[in-house]
Amino acid sequence: MGKYQSIHDKNVGTTMTSSKPLPLQGIRVVEFTHMVMGPTCGMVLADLGAEVIKVEPLAGDSTRKLLGSGAGFYPLFNRNKKSLALDLQSAKGREVALRLIATADIVSENFKASTMQKLGLDYAHLSKLDERLIYVSHKGFLPGPYDHRTALDEVVQMMGGLAYMTGRPGDPLRAGSSVNDIMGGMFGAIGAMAALMQRNTTGKGQEVQSALYENNVFLVAQHMMQFAVTGQAAAPMPEKISPWGIYDVFSVKNQEQIFLAVVGDTQWGIFCQAFGFADWLDDARLKTNNDRVRARGWFIPLLRERLLQHTAAQLAAIFEAQGLPFAPITDPQHLFDDPHLQQTGGLAPMTLPDGRETRVPLLPLTLDGERPGVRLNPPKLGEHTDALLQGLGYTAPEISTLHADGVVL
Repeated sequence: MGKYQSIHDKNVGTTMTSSKPLPLQGIRVVEFTHMVMGPTCGMVLADLGAEVIKVEPLAGDSTRKLLGSGAGFYPLFNRNKKSLALDLQSAKGREVALRLIATADIVSENFKASTMQKLGLDYAHLSKLDERLIYVSHKGFLPGPYDHRTALDEVVQMMGGLAYMTGRPGDPLRAGSSVNDIMGGMFGAIGAMAALMQRNTTGKGQEVQSALYENNVFLVAQHMMQFAVTGQAAAPMPEKISPWGIYDVFSVKNQEQIFLAVVGDTQWGIFCQAFGFADWLDDARLKTNNDRVRARGWFIPLLRERLLQHTAAQLAAIFEAQGLPFAPITDPQHLFDDPHLQQTGGLAPMTLPDGRETRVPLLPLTLDGERPGVRLNPPKLGEHTDALLQGLGYTAPEISTLHADGVVL
Protein backbone atom coordinates (compact mmCIF):
# COMPACT_ATOMS: atom_id res chain seq x y z
CA MET A 1 0.00 0.00 0.00
CA GLY A 2 1.25 3.47 -0.83
CA LYS A 3 2.66 5.57 1.97
CA TYR A 4 2.89 9.26 2.70
CA GLN A 5 5.64 11.20 4.44
CA SER A 6 4.01 12.88 7.44
CA ILE A 7 4.66 16.60 7.88
CA HIS A 8 3.58 16.42 11.51
CA ASP A 9 6.67 14.62 12.80
CA LYS A 10 8.86 17.18 14.51
CA ASN A 11 11.83 14.86 15.14
CA VAL A 12 14.57 15.86 12.75
CA GLY A 13 15.57 13.05 10.41
CA THR A 14 12.72 10.77 11.42
CA THR A 15 10.53 9.28 8.69
CA MET A 16 6.87 8.92 9.54
CA THR A 17 4.52 7.01 7.26
CA SER A 18 0.80 6.57 6.94
CA SER A 19 -1.16 3.62 5.61
CA LYS A 20 -3.45 5.91 3.60
CA PRO A 21 -3.65 4.80 -0.03
CA LEU A 22 -1.99 7.15 -2.49
CA PRO A 23 -4.12 8.67 -5.28
CA LEU A 24 -2.55 6.70 -8.16
CA GLN A 25 -2.29 3.37 -6.37
CA GLY A 26 -3.17 0.59 -8.80
CA ILE A 27 -1.99 2.53 -11.88
CA ARG A 28 0.90 0.94 -13.79
CA VAL A 29 3.28 3.13 -15.80
CA VAL A 30 5.92 1.79 -18.18
CA GLU A 31 8.51 4.41 -19.06
CA PHE A 32 11.13 4.47 -21.78
CA THR A 33 12.90 7.61 -20.60
CA HIS A 34 16.31 9.08 -19.92
CA MET A 35 17.91 12.33 -18.77
CA VAL A 36 15.47 14.63 -16.85
CA MET A 37 12.20 15.44 -18.62
CA GLY A 38 10.75 11.95 -19.04
CA PRO A 39 12.05 10.65 -15.69
CA THR A 40 10.49 13.67 -13.92
CA CYS A 41 7.06 12.70 -15.27
CA GLY A 42 7.52 9.17 -13.97
CA MET A 43 8.80 10.41 -10.61
CA VAL A 44 5.71 12.56 -10.09
CA LEU A 45 3.38 9.68 -10.97
CA ALA A 46 5.42 7.30 -8.79
CA ASP A 47 5.44 9.66 -5.82
CA LEU A 48 1.65 9.84 -6.13
CA GLY A 49 1.40 6.07 -5.87
CA ALA A 50 1.67 4.65 -9.38
CA GLU A 51 3.80 1.58 -10.02
CA VAL A 52 6.41 2.95 -12.42
CA ILE A 53 8.60 0.51 -14.32
CA LYS A 54 11.70 2.03 -15.85
CA VAL A 55 12.76 0.08 -18.95
CA GLU A 56 16.49 0.65 -19.39
CA PRO A 57 19.02 -0.53 -21.98
CA LEU A 58 21.40 -3.20 -20.77
CA ALA A 59 24.05 -0.51 -20.29
CA GLY A 60 21.62 1.46 -18.11
CA ASP A 61 20.23 4.97 -18.25
CA SER A 62 23.15 7.20 -19.24
CA THR A 63 22.38 9.56 -16.33
CA ARG A 64 23.58 6.85 -13.92
CA LYS A 65 27.14 7.79 -14.90
CA LEU A 66 26.98 11.56 -15.42
CA LEU A 67 29.46 13.83 -13.65
CA GLY A 68 29.28 17.44 -12.54
CA SER A 69 25.87 19.10 -12.58
CA GLY A 70 24.32 15.91 -13.94
CA ALA A 71 25.46 13.71 -11.04
CA GLY A 72 22.18 14.22 -9.18
CA PHE A 73 19.86 13.48 -12.11
CA TYR A 74 19.46 9.73 -11.68
CA PRO A 75 18.91 9.49 -7.89
CA LEU A 76 16.51 12.44 -7.82
CA PHE A 77 14.24 11.63 -10.74
CA ASN A 78 14.13 7.84 -10.46
CA ARG A 79 13.02 7.16 -6.89
CA ASN A 80 9.92 5.05 -6.29
CA LYS A 81 10.54 3.16 -9.56
CA LYS A 82 11.39 -0.39 -10.58
CA SER A 83 14.13 -1.15 -13.11
CA LEU A 84 13.87 -3.64 -15.96
CA ALA A 85 17.06 -3.86 -18.05
CA LEU A 86 16.10 -4.96 -21.57
CA ASP A 87 17.58 -5.15 -25.06
CA LEU A 88 14.90 -3.53 -27.21
CA GLN A 89 16.94 -4.11 -30.35
CA SER A 90 16.21 -7.83 -30.15
CA ALA A 91 12.92 -9.44 -31.17
CA LYS A 92 12.68 -11.20 -27.82
CA GLY A 93 13.30 -7.91 -26.00
CA ARG A 94 10.51 -6.17 -27.91
CA GLU A 95 8.23 -9.10 -27.10
CA VAL A 96 8.95 -8.60 -23.39
CA ALA A 97 8.24 -4.88 -23.76
CA LEU A 98 4.90 -5.51 -25.50
CA ARG A 99 3.84 -8.01 -22.86
CA LEU A 100 4.72 -5.46 -20.19
CA ILE A 101 2.89 -2.64 -21.98
CA ALA A 102 -0.20 -4.85 -22.22
CA THR A 103 -0.43 -4.62 -18.42
CA ALA A 104 0.06 -0.83 -18.30
CA ASP A 105 -2.26 2.13 -17.99
CA ILE A 106 0.35 4.65 -19.13
CA VAL A 107 3.42 4.53 -21.36
CA SER A 108 5.85 7.44 -21.09
CA GLU A 109 8.78 8.16 -23.40
CA ASN A 110 11.15 10.95 -24.40
CA PHE A 111 13.01 9.58 -27.41
CA LYS A 112 12.84 10.70 -31.03
CA ALA A 113 9.61 9.73 -32.76
CA SER A 114 11.58 7.71 -35.29
CA THR A 115 13.19 5.67 -32.51
CA MET A 116 9.88 4.57 -31.04
CA GLN A 117 8.41 3.93 -34.50
CA LYS A 118 11.27 1.62 -35.48
CA LEU A 119 10.74 -0.34 -32.26
CA GLY A 120 6.99 -0.56 -32.81
CA LEU A 121 6.50 1.26 -29.51
CA ASP A 122 4.96 4.48 -30.84
CA TYR A 123 1.41 5.55 -30.00
CA ALA A 124 0.02 4.73 -33.45
CA HIS A 125 1.05 1.11 -33.05
CA LEU A 126 0.31 0.61 -29.36
CA SER A 127 -3.09 2.30 -29.43
CA LYS A 128 -4.28 -0.32 -31.93
CA LEU A 129 -3.38 -3.02 -29.40
CA ASP A 130 -5.09 -1.26 -26.48
CA GLU A 131 -7.45 1.67 -27.01
CA ARG A 132 -7.42 2.42 -23.27
CA LEU A 133 -3.67 3.10 -23.25
CA ILE A 134 -2.47 6.59 -22.33
CA TYR A 135 0.77 7.50 -24.09
CA VAL A 136 2.84 10.44 -22.80
CA SER A 137 5.39 11.77 -25.25
CA HIS A 138 8.00 14.31 -24.06
CA LYS A 139 9.56 16.29 -26.88
CA GLY A 140 11.66 19.35 -27.61
CA PHE A 141 8.86 21.03 -29.57
CA LEU A 142 5.20 20.34 -30.14
CA PRO A 143 4.38 19.52 -33.80
CA GLY A 144 5.32 22.43 -36.06
CA PRO A 145 8.19 24.11 -37.93
CA TYR A 146 10.72 23.43 -35.17
CA ASP A 147 9.86 19.83 -34.32
CA HIS A 148 12.75 18.42 -36.39
CA ARG A 149 15.30 20.23 -34.20
CA THR A 150 17.17 18.68 -31.30
CA ALA A 151 16.28 20.57 -28.14
CA LEU A 152 17.94 20.86 -24.76
CA ASP A 153 16.88 22.89 -21.75
CA GLU A 154 19.55 25.47 -22.52
CA VAL A 155 18.59 25.61 -26.20
CA VAL A 156 14.97 26.53 -25.49
CA GLN A 157 15.98 28.95 -22.74
CA MET A 158 18.07 30.83 -25.28
CA MET A 159 15.48 30.87 -28.07
CA GLY A 160 12.49 31.27 -25.76
CA GLY A 161 13.47 34.46 -23.92
CA LEU A 162 14.27 32.99 -20.51
CA ALA A 163 18.07 33.31 -20.81
CA TYR A 164 17.56 36.92 -21.98
CA MET A 165 15.43 37.66 -18.92
CA THR A 166 17.80 35.93 -16.48
CA GLY A 167 21.07 37.48 -17.63
CA ARG A 168 22.31 41.03 -17.79
CA PRO A 169 21.87 42.98 -21.04
CA GLY A 170 24.07 41.40 -23.69
CA ASP A 171 24.87 38.45 -21.42
CA PRO A 172 22.13 35.80 -21.73
CA LEU A 173 22.26 33.32 -18.87
CA ARG A 174 20.44 30.04 -18.38
CA ALA A 175 18.44 29.60 -15.19
CA GLY A 176 20.23 27.80 -12.36
CA SER A 177 18.14 24.63 -12.65
CA SER A 178 16.79 22.36 -15.38
CA VAL A 179 13.55 24.30 -15.23
CA ASN A 180 12.11 23.30 -18.60
CA ASP A 181 13.07 19.65 -18.30
CA ILE A 182 11.52 19.44 -14.84
CA MET A 183 8.40 21.45 -15.61
CA GLY A 184 7.99 19.72 -18.98
CA GLY A 185 7.92 16.40 -17.13
CA MET A 186 5.45 17.82 -14.63
CA PHE A 187 3.12 18.92 -17.42
CA GLY A 188 3.45 15.45 -18.92
CA ALA A 189 2.29 14.02 -15.58
CA ILE A 190 -0.57 16.53 -15.39
CA GLY A 191 -1.64 15.52 -18.89
CA ALA A 192 -1.46 11.83 -17.96
CA MET A 193 -3.67 12.36 -14.91
CA ALA A 194 -6.15 14.39 -16.98
CA ALA A 195 -6.24 11.57 -19.54
CA LEU A 196 -6.88 9.05 -16.76
CA MET A 197 -9.84 11.13 -15.60
CA GLN A 198 -11.23 11.38 -19.12
CA ARG A 199 -10.78 7.64 -19.67
CA ASN A 200 -13.13 7.05 -16.76
CA THR A 201 -15.81 8.71 -18.88
CA THR A 202 -14.92 7.69 -22.43
CA GLY A 203 -13.27 4.34 -21.81
CA LYS A 204 -10.50 5.35 -24.18
CA GLY A 205 -6.93 6.51 -23.74
CA GLN A 206 -5.11 9.15 -25.74
CA GLU A 207 -1.72 10.59 -26.58
CA VAL A 208 -0.41 13.38 -24.34
CA GLN A 209 2.42 15.58 -25.56
CA SER A 210 4.61 17.90 -23.52
CA ALA A 211 7.49 19.95 -24.91
CA LEU A 212 10.48 21.93 -23.68
CA TYR A 213 10.02 24.95 -25.93
CA GLU A 214 6.34 25.43 -25.20
CA ASN A 215 7.05 25.03 -21.49
CA ASN A 216 9.68 27.77 -21.71
CA VAL A 217 7.25 30.08 -23.51
CA PHE A 218 4.76 29.49 -20.69
CA LEU A 219 7.43 30.52 -18.19
CA VAL A 220 8.10 33.83 -19.94
CA ALA A 221 4.42 34.48 -20.74
CA GLN A 222 4.24 37.04 -17.92
CA HIS A 223 6.85 39.13 -19.73
CA MET A 224 5.07 38.71 -23.06
CA MET A 225 1.86 39.94 -21.47
CA GLN A 226 3.71 42.80 -19.80
CA PHE A 227 4.54 44.02 -23.31
CA ALA A 228 0.96 43.41 -24.48
CA VAL A 229 -0.41 45.50 -21.61
CA THR A 230 2.16 48.31 -21.42
CA GLY A 231 3.74 48.40 -24.86
CA GLN A 232 7.13 48.35 -23.12
CA ALA A 233 9.55 45.48 -23.62
CA ALA A 234 10.46 43.66 -20.42
CA ALA A 235 13.95 44.43 -19.17
CA PRO A 236 16.21 41.54 -18.08
CA MET A 237 15.74 40.79 -14.40
CA PRO A 238 19.06 42.36 -13.29
CA GLU A 239 17.96 45.59 -15.00
CA LYS A 240 14.25 45.45 -14.32
CA ILE A 241 12.33 48.34 -12.82
CA SER A 242 11.03 46.88 -9.59
CA PRO A 243 7.42 47.67 -8.70
CA TRP A 244 8.57 48.06 -5.07
CA GLY A 245 10.71 50.74 -3.47
CA ILE A 246 12.90 48.23 -1.60
CA TYR A 247 13.31 44.86 -3.29
CA ASP A 248 16.95 43.87 -3.64
CA VAL A 249 20.04 42.02 -2.43
CA PHE A 250 22.12 44.08 0.03
CA SER A 251 25.76 43.64 0.96
CA VAL A 252 26.05 44.30 4.69
CA LYS A 253 28.52 43.97 7.56
CA ASN A 254 31.31 41.37 7.22
CA GLN A 255 30.68 41.22 3.44
CA GLU A 256 27.51 39.19 3.99
CA GLN A 257 24.51 39.39 1.70
CA ILE A 258 20.78 39.28 2.32
CA PHE A 259 17.65 39.90 0.27
CA LEU A 260 15.31 42.51 1.76
CA ALA A 261 11.90 43.72 0.60
CA VAL A 262 9.53 46.42 1.75
CA VAL A 263 6.38 46.21 -0.35
CA GLY A 264 3.62 48.72 0.16
CA ASP A 265 3.17 51.77 2.35
CA THR A 266 2.19 49.91 5.52
CA GLN A 267 5.42 47.92 5.44
CA TRP A 268 7.35 51.14 4.78
CA GLY A 269 6.05 52.61 8.01
CA ILE A 270 6.94 49.45 9.94
CA PHE A 271 10.42 49.38 8.38
CA CYS A 272 11.22 53.02 9.21
CA GLN A 273 10.03 52.67 12.81
CA ALA A 274 11.97 49.43 13.33
CA PHE A 275 15.23 51.00 12.18
CA GLY A 276 14.67 54.49 13.53
CA PHE A 277 14.51 56.13 10.11
CA ALA A 278 12.14 58.92 11.18
CA ASP A 279 13.71 61.33 8.67
CA TRP A 280 12.67 59.11 5.77
CA LEU A 281 9.23 58.50 7.21
CA ASP A 282 8.67 62.29 7.13
CA ASP A 283 10.30 62.81 3.70
CA ALA A 284 7.61 63.77 1.16
CA ARG A 285 9.79 62.39 -1.64
CA LEU A 286 9.35 58.89 -0.13
CA LYS A 287 5.72 59.10 0.93
CA THR A 288 4.24 56.41 -1.34
CA ASN A 289 5.62 53.24 -2.84
CA ASN A 290 5.63 54.79 -6.31
CA ASP A 291 7.50 57.79 -4.92
CA ARG A 292 10.14 55.42 -3.54
CA VAL A 293 10.40 53.60 -6.87
CA ARG A 294 11.04 56.92 -8.62
CA ALA A 295 13.58 57.86 -5.93
CA ARG A 296 15.57 54.62 -6.13
CA GLY A 297 18.47 56.32 -7.91
CA TRP A 298 19.43 58.37 -4.84
CA PHE A 299 17.52 56.53 -2.12
CA ILE A 300 18.86 52.97 -2.47
CA PRO A 301 22.58 53.96 -2.28
CA LEU A 302 21.83 55.78 1.00
CA LEU A 303 19.93 52.77 2.31
CA ARG A 304 22.87 50.52 1.49
CA GLU A 305 25.14 52.77 3.55
CA ARG A 306 22.80 52.71 6.54
CA LEU A 307 22.49 48.91 6.47
CA LEU A 308 26.25 48.34 6.40
CA GLN A 309 26.39 48.56 10.22
CA HIS A 310 24.18 45.45 10.57
CA THR A 311 25.05 41.81 10.03
CA ALA A 312 22.81 39.65 7.89
CA ALA A 313 21.64 37.80 11.02
CA GLN A 314 20.71 41.05 12.77
CA LEU A 315 18.72 42.24 9.76
CA ALA A 316 17.00 38.88 9.43
CA ALA A 317 15.97 38.98 13.10
CA ILE A 318 14.48 42.46 12.77
CA PHE A 319 12.66 41.71 9.51
CA GLU A 320 11.28 38.44 10.89
CA ALA A 321 10.11 40.10 14.12
CA GLN A 322 8.34 42.81 12.11
CA GLY A 323 6.80 40.44 9.55
CA LEU A 324 8.77 41.96 6.67
CA PRO A 325 9.98 39.85 3.70
CA PHE A 326 13.63 38.77 3.77
CA ALA A 327 15.79 35.86 2.68
CA PRO A 328 19.31 34.63 3.36
CA ILE A 329 21.40 33.88 0.26
CA THR A 330 21.73 30.10 0.50
CA ASP A 331 23.87 27.57 -1.38
CA PRO A 332 21.91 24.41 -2.37
CA GLN A 333 24.03 22.06 -0.24
CA HIS A 334 23.08 23.99 2.88
CA LEU A 335 19.41 23.13 2.38
CA PHE A 336 20.13 19.69 3.84
CA ASP A 337 20.50 21.50 7.18
CA ASP A 338 17.47 23.76 6.78
CA PRO A 339 15.43 23.45 10.00
CA HIS A 340 12.11 24.03 8.25
CA LEU A 341 12.73 21.23 5.74
CA GLN A 342 13.99 18.92 8.46
CA GLN A 343 11.16 19.48 10.89
CA THR A 344 8.31 19.41 8.35
CA GLY A 345 9.28 16.20 6.59
CA GLY A 346 10.45 17.94 3.45
CA LEU A 347 13.57 15.73 3.25
CA ALA A 348 13.16 11.96 3.19
CA PRO A 349 15.83 9.33 3.89
CA MET A 350 16.96 7.55 0.73
CA THR A 351 19.65 5.03 -0.23
CA LEU A 352 21.69 5.80 -3.34
CA PRO A 353 22.36 2.98 -5.84
CA ASP A 354 25.92 2.69 -4.48
CA GLY A 355 24.58 2.05 -0.98
CA ARG A 356 25.25 5.43 0.60
CA GLU A 357 22.52 7.00 2.70
CA THR A 358 21.25 10.50 1.97
CA ARG A 359 18.10 12.60 2.11
CA VAL A 360 16.08 13.87 -0.82
CA PRO A 361 13.51 16.67 -1.25
CA LEU A 362 9.94 15.46 -1.72
CA LEU A 363 7.20 16.79 -3.96
CA PRO A 364 6.27 20.32 -2.81
CA LEU A 365 2.71 19.45 -1.86
CA THR A 366 0.67 17.78 0.84
CA LEU A 367 -2.25 15.37 0.51
CA ASP A 368 -4.55 15.44 3.51
CA GLY A 369 -1.75 17.09 5.49
CA GLU A 370 0.96 14.60 4.52
CA ARG A 371 3.83 14.52 2.03
CA PRO A 372 4.04 11.65 -0.50
CA GLY A 373 7.29 9.96 0.50
CA VAL A 374 9.95 7.57 -0.75
CA ARG A 375 8.66 3.99 -0.97
CA LEU A 376 11.43 2.66 -3.21
CA ASN A 377 15.03 3.81 -3.45
CA PRO A 378 16.40 4.66 -6.92
CA PRO A 379 16.75 1.16 -8.38
CA LYS A 380 19.95 -0.59 -9.29
CA LEU A 381 20.16 -1.48 -12.96
CA GLY A 382 17.83 -4.41 -13.62
CA GLU A 383 17.01 -4.75 -9.93
CA HIS A 384 13.43 -5.84 -10.58
CA THR A 385 13.90 -7.65 -13.90
CA ASP A 386 13.24 -11.20 -12.71
CA ALA A 387 10.28 -10.30 -10.49
CA LEU A 388 8.65 -8.33 -13.31
CA LEU A 389 9.20 -11.15 -15.82
CA GLN A 390 7.63 -13.62 -13.40
CA GLY A 391 4.65 -11.29 -13.09
CA LEU A 392 4.29 -11.38 -16.88
CA GLY A 393 4.07 -15.17 -16.83
CA TYR A 394 7.62 -16.08 -17.80
CA THR A 395 8.79 -19.33 -16.23
CA ALA A 396 12.10 -19.71 -14.42
CA PRO A 397 13.71 -21.58 -17.37
CA GLU A 398 12.45 -18.93 -19.79
CA ILE A 399 13.90 -16.17 -17.62
CA SER A 400 17.24 -18.01 -17.45
CA THR A 401 17.25 -18.25 -21.24
CA LEU A 402 16.54 -14.52 -21.61
CA HIS A 403 19.52 -13.81 -19.36
CA ALA A 404 21.74 -16.25 -21.22
CA ASP A 405 20.78 -14.75 -24.58
CA GLY A 406 21.58 -11.23 -23.38
CA VAL A 407 17.99 -10.05 -23.74
CA VAL A 408 17.69 -8.96 -20.11
CA LEU A 409 20.08 -8.15 -17.30
